[in-house]
Amino acid sequence: MSDADRSPADERDYADVLRGFRGEFHLPVGEGDRPLIYFAGHSLGLQPKAATRYIQEELNDWGRHGVLGHHTALRPWVRYHEELTAHTAELAGAGAHEVVSMNSLTVNLHLLMVSFYRPTAGRFRVLIERGAFPSDRHAVESQIRFHGFDPATALVELAPRDGEELLRPDDVVHAIERAGSSLALVLFPGVQYLTGQVFDLEPIASAAHRVGATAGFDLAHAIGNVELGLHAAGADFAVWCSYKYLNSGPGALAGAFVHERHAEAFERPRFAGWWGHDKATRFLMGPEFRPIPGAEGWQVSNPPILSTAPLIASLDIFRRAGMDRLRRKSVELTGYFAELVDSRLAGRVSIVTPRAAAERGNQLSLRILGGASNGRRVFELLEAQGAITDWREPDLIRAAPTPLYNSFGEVFSFVELLEQAVTQGAQGG
Repeated sequence: MSDADRSPADERDYADVLRGFRGEFHLPVGEGDRPLIYFAGHSLGLQPKAATRYIQEELNDWGRHGVLGHHTALRPWVRYHEELTAHTAELAGAGAHEVVSMNSLTVNLHLLMVSFYRPTAGRFRVLIERGAFPSDRHAVESQIRFHGFDPATALVELAPRDGEELLRPDDVVHAIERAGSSLALVLFPGVQYLTGQVFDLEPIASAAHRVGATAGFDLAHAIGNVELGLHAAGADFAVWCSYKYLNSGPGALAGAFVHERHAEAFERPRFAGWWGHDKATRFLMGPEFRPIPGAEGWQVSNPPILSTAPLIASLDIFRRAGMDRLRRKSVELTGYFAELVDSRLAGRVSIVTPRAAAERGNQLSLRILGGASNGRRVFELLEAQGAITDWREPDLIRAAPTPLYNSFGEVFSFVELLEQAVTQGAQGG
């Protein structure tokens, strides 16, 4: 590729109103401080520079105040998770009382399935997509077994049609309708982790409710990636992590949504803990559990302060950037990415992710033609040249140009490296 080929990317970067946010993140470097092209925000987002300050402030308050920091710290720890609520609600498309930051994703999934998967002899099945993220499948299968049912009959896995790689939205609705009165729960992703396909949540939730089932969603790859409207979609519950697009650090605090119609459904069983107890009487330490109305009532423990602090830093960046502007740039980045792949690598690389802008997020899933071993070699060559993506079995490279810190110029450079790697891989050298 020539410098002239690169000029459209440079022009887009110059016109990008979000370009300044790149400077608010630590950008990874390789040997000799060589800048890396980091397209792995779908696995672990980059560190906001402000995270260090937020963590240090908590360490300072711990050192200065000890236990008194629960009430006297700069951000008192006793209500620390509330620092996240307003911005999280905006990203989730929900009311503040419908979201809570707590635990990890799979723990939250289990806690909410305790309340929302209530199987009976006639209604006991759970519908998920075949190829669901393994932790989701493990959680669902274990919940089915916990209730005394057999996953062989209780687990409904929806696959794409023969010869296709993506699920048709109508097929999801039809599968729910076919399961009918036997269906207790639909658990679906907002964005499918392997293919990058975006799902419209409202038709799925509506179909589930029409047959008498509950609707839950895993938004690990959706929150901070696409615009969400959980309340309007009518979802019963949702869960997510925050270390991918929300840039909160490895294994950091996750989140959950519970629709306001369940806010005072105190008769629903739940695995209770003291942090979900009524705030006014929590420290009376009484034996009776009185849940907080809304999503906070599903908390079990107080949040880990030091691993929550980076999320406060990141959400402030999202607030200033605006999810609408981030989404527009994301569509432009991935669209430009796809155009370059098509023009430079037609017949050698195929794009699995949907082409329609509304049906894809930040990620493009790439299949290198010539078999999985060739694809793996191309992935390794890319990494050796400083392009960080990830490999997902059996044969996909997932690359995510993230709008907060990636540029059009990096997309251009990545495709240039990809072309070199594909050529070298085909030569076996």
